[in-house]
Amino acid sequence: MPPGPALRHDRPIFIFGCPRSGTTLLRLMLHSHARIAIPAETRFVLPAYTARCDYGDLNDSKNRRMLAEWIVGERSTKVRALGMDADGLIEEIADGPPTLGSAIGIVFRAYARLHGKPRWGDKRPSYSQHVGALLRMFPDAQFVHLVRDGRDCVASLMEMPWFDADIHHAVSAWRETIDRGRRLAERLGPDSYYELQYERLVADPTDELTRLCGFLGEDFDPEMIHPEGLAKRIVPTSKKWHGRTRDAVTTNRVGSWAERLDAWEISLAEAAFGERLAEYGYEPSGLPKPSAAQLARFTRTAAHRRMAQSKAALRERWRQHHEPNPVECHLATERSTSTAP
Repeated sequence: MPPGPALRHDRPIFIFGCPRSGTTLLRLMLHSHARIAIPAETRFVLPAYTARCDYGDLNDSKNRRMLAEWIVGERSTKVRALGMDADGLIEEIADGPPTLGSAIGIVFRAYARLHGKPRWGDKRPSYSQHVGALLRMFPDAQFVHLVRDGRDCVASLMEMPWFDADIHHAVSAWRETIDRGRRLAERLGPDSYYELQYERLVADPTDELTRLCGFLGEDFDPEMIHPEGLAKRIVPTSKKWHGRTRDAVTTNRVGSWAERLDAWEISLAEAAFGERLAEYGYEPSGLPKPSAAQLARFTRTAAHRRMAQSKAALRERWRQHHEPNPVECHLATERSTSTAP
């Protein structure tokens, strides 16, 4: 008996992972899908959420317009780089529902519409820290966590021109992201949270992307396994750290940490990661443990980061108490079906 109609939906998709875990590659793969549009990283979602108290009551169309003009007009948001009609987008937000989530959803919906697609998503490595905010705005969102060997992430981070911290912060970033993923898996469940590994994705993209599409409720699109063509068209050459996305998907960089990190850096990372590496099947190097002084410095860095995150959580509670409007997206969803052959 042939399968019945497949339910289609437009749940937002948010991709995150430790920086340098391959989220740009995954974004390009999903953007290659016939139904999914995911833009290059913008810088407006989290700043808009943080500043939501500053825009006043969004039931006032003047305040919605002020928010819209900031989203579209402020250079730092990078929205103008998405190629949409700026004036039309401002009007659409100003005429839309009076919530922050709606304004943000309108931007991504317009981007998807520009590409002739019914579904949108967004990618930022740091979204792992802000899933609560994203869920407040988009309660039906689906989250995709891309995991990569932490030693490869650390090695790559330390080579980035935009990463100005030391190895202790790089190691902390991976460990924190993994621990948040564990908590999110329990909190959100298998309908809203999905984890995949970079190493498996590049080794067998067809299988891994088919599984991912199953989670998203989408049919697998063969175009997804060749993101390099899309990358050549849309990834700026100025972003040299994304240069390998223009090449065919390969496993060449898997395990390259062994040549890119010093022995003491590998030992420190493995000690800090603990059982987390083994749980994902990553083999230890067998190097001796780091010195007590190195571990103590890492412990101090990790503690300072936890303190900063606690202070940020306090500020967020204050904002929630003072926010003038609900933040949940009120855009009408579009449900449709397609029959299988």
